[in-house]
Amino acid sequence: MILVSKITCPECGFQQEETMPVNACWYYYQCNSCQVWLKPLKGDCCVFCSFGTVKCPPVQLGDNCGH
Repeated sequence: MILVSKITCPECGFQQEETMPVNACWYYYQCNSCQVWLKPLKGDCCVFCSFGTVKCPPVQLGDNCGH
């Protein structure tokens, strides 16, 4: 399982590597550059699935992650 994902802000393009929790999803994430708050896109369970280079751990394990 991969626990590090790089989130790319859709507003300003800033990228930040974050370590994902294995037992929870991040529903909100604040960009460290432009300070905009990110929310998952429709159909995604968390900001990692929407804006990260790697899907969250539950999805990596084949779970539908709350859907």
